[in-house]
Amino acid sequence: DKAIKEANDEYRTRIHNIFCDNCHSHVAYALNSMEYRAYGIRNWDMVKLCFLVFFKARFLGFGGFLSQFLPFGILVGVLGLFGGLLG
Repeated sequence: DKAIKEANDEYRTRIHNIFCDNCHSHVAYALNSMEYRAYGIRNWDMVKLCFLVFFKARFLGFGGFLSQFLPFGILVGVLGLFGGLLG
């Protein structure tokens, strides 16, 4: 609880953005404060956390991948088709 509060206090004043200082950085800060070790990782950062969640999370699978990215792929395909027909 103390490490999470410390991370929250630190990130409360920061501006989050998608590339540099985001939710992954916030969680990594808390994990480092807790000195949490998992999968051979001792020094957490947003890239390690992102790849760990992407490749090792129990709730992910092919179905989860499709439900996440298929709607966007369909939208891009439809817009590309209409752009090709109208262009």
